[in-house]
Amino acid sequence: MKFTAPIDALCLVAESREHPMHVGGLQLFTPPQGAGPEFVRDIYQAMMASRDVAPAFRKRPAKTLGGFNNALWTVDDDADLSYHVRRSALPAPGRVRELLDLTSRLHGTLLDRHRPLWETHLIEGLGDGRFAVYTKMHHAIVDGVSALRMLQGALSSDPQDTEIRVPWATPPRQGRQRARRSRRATLAGAIGAVAGFAPGTLSLTRAALLEQHMTLPFRAPRTMLNVPIGGARRCAAQSWPLERIKGVKNAAGVTVNDVVLAMCAGALRAYLTDHSALPDKPLTALVPVNLRTERDTDGGNVVSGVLCNLATDLDDPAERLRAIRESMRDNKQVLSQLPRAQAMALGVSLLAPAAFSGIPGLGAATPPPFNICISNVPGVQNPLYYNGARLDGNYPLSIAVDGQALNITLATSADSLDFGLVGCPRAVPHLQRVLGHLESSLKDMERAVGL
Repeated sequence: MKFTAPIDALCLVAESREHPMHVGGLQLFTPPQGAGPEFVRDIYQAMMASRDVAPAFRKRPAKTLGGFNNALWTVDDDADLSYHVRRSALPAPGRVRELLDLTSRLHGTLLDRHRPLWETHLIEGLGDGRFAVYTKMHHAIVDGVSALRMLQGALSSDPQDTEIRVPWATPPRQGRQRARRSRRATLAGAIGAVAGFAPGTLSLTRAALLEQHMTLPFRAPRTMLNVPIGGARRCAAQSWPLERIKGVKNAAGVTVNDVVLAMCAGALRAYLTDHSALPDKPLTALVPVNLRTERDTDGGNVVSGVLCNLATDLDDPAERLRAIRESMRDNKQVLSQLPRAQAMALGVSLLAPAAFSGIPGLGAATPPPFNICISNVPGVQNPLYYNGARLDGNYPLSIAVDGQALNITLATSADSLDFGLVGCPRAVPHLQRVLGHLESSLKDMERAVGL
């Protein structure tokens, strides 16, 4: 048995039926020319033959004396692939709508804590001949960057490569040695993160927050997105050409992430306006910041975050983009001054209020720490294939919790940005309309910068 790192334990403690704490990914593939009717079945059988399962995909929370069930990990000797890897078919007419309906149901169900905390679903039956893979893993064993790396690691840049790889496979020996070094570093970082709020660190963090005017939690307005939620989930997904986002970036002299945040800000402004629910104060977004380096192996959580002023009170899209750029620049400068363990501790301090907002009376007693989480996960720059099937979309799907009824996560996939939206259908009705507002928001920025 091994101790659970503080951030990972937080993800376990915060989970309930209404708050599944797993991250997921929906991958959409076009089979190669000439693929027969058994193409997907053959992939499934090859997946089931991959029985050398890595430790991260065999661990689950251990039951301990005294009921401290989230403090330790235990590792199963064997993982039952017939449970974790499943093959499904969509009902007719097999549109993307039916695919997202199924994905929404899968994303709203809890992972079984008596088993390792992951599932993979191979989905066929799309009317246009494509197939999909939906994978979910508990946030206690992976963060978003790590999950995406694992999923992409099973793919190939060679369309002629027919080897079937799986994310749960044990890495080669060199990778295992790097994993052991990373686990030691993660444990040291976790201890440092807990000890990191010693007086000296508190002084440094306080100076960074106050003297440099970092965006602070609990100053966000309460909106229709910041309410208690149920356990059902609705997923929506769409891709945008990366060339369009880069066009705005180059014309405005900002970053790709600034443009993405401004897209989301414009979409949220329009969506809330549709519901007569736009507050006078600007919305605040939590923007996760990846702290993982090349020396870190996949698995665990190596992440912090900053808060961004989304400037939803501004009508002019160009002014909104400038305000977002300034907010992100200043806040990331503050984060860069902290050692990694202390930066992780700062991330925990931002996330913890949202994680515990379901405690009776707590969420209603204070303003929301932030209004929404918007995460841009690093992706890949080149086309990828799976047994020759081209990856058409790689949509990350993250977590909604009490007080945070909507999450927006995106990833780069070759020449596109793939957006995955997850919301509580009761609190965020007609979630797919946010996709239309994202397109309108991007068009507004293109016109504002003269494109």
